[in-house]
Amino acid sequence: MTQDDYVINIAKKYHIKSDIDIHTQNTIINPLKSLILQWAGVCLNDIQLSGSRAKGTAISLSSDLDLFVSLKSTTKNSLSEIYNSLYYHMNQAGYKVRKQNVSIGIKIVDKQVDLVPAKKRTGNTNYHSLYLNKQKTWTQTNIAEHINIVRNSNRITQILLLKIWSKLHRLNFPSIYLELIVIEALKGRNTNNHAENFLLILNYIIDKFTDKKIIDPSNTNNIISNDLNKAEKEIIKNQAISSRLQSSWEKIIW
Repeated sequence: MTQDDYVINIAKKYHIKSDIDIHTQNTIINPLKSLILQWAGVCLNDIQLSGSRAKGTAISLSSDLDLFVSLKSTTKNSLSEIYNSLYYHMNQAGYKVRKQNVSIGIKIVDKQVDLVPAKKRTGNTNYHSLYLNKQKTWTQTNIAEHINIVRNSNRITQILLLKIWSKLHRLNFPSIYLELIVIEALKGRNTNNHAENFLLILNYIIDKFTDKKIIDPSNTNNIISNDLNKAEKEIIKNQAISSRLQSSWEKIIW
């Protein structure tokens, strides 16, 4: 087995297809949509599958589903009120919920679902404003653009590998940040050298990651790299150093 064969098999081992099966649709997504509609009422614009499932980068080691909850631009509530009221609504419905940064995590049946509430910007646009719970502020972004950038990057396998590596080593590495790092690290590189490219990504994390400013491609004022502090970035860098020192692939990613 070649190095490429090994890492491709690892990616296939954990990769989850984007399609939602009927059982998940009926037992998880539809009940959640009903609760969200009950909460949002006439303010609801749309509920969309987002995150890794929509991008084609879902793995079995991390959150199973992401639902993007778009409210109309005419919604009067502040972003913090929207975020917190959805949290309490789901809590009162009997679910085990937790506040994350832009999302609300819910354990339902055997799945982990992240709800991302947002308010649509005025006009014919996919831009939305989101509440940042950790920073107690807000940001503007375009989830649809993020999905298109990742899906069209030709780096899906490498993104899967870094996500798997990150989860296996229990690292805190936000998805969009991780995805943009892979795309940045592999600019101009062959898309088919999966093992070599993965090592190049680790080298990039070692040499440039902690100081590299990563900007949201849909909002130059949104610095994605600020999602992690210096100490959190150092933990990821140190794991990359440790992985590069390993003598076999089985000790890097498995």
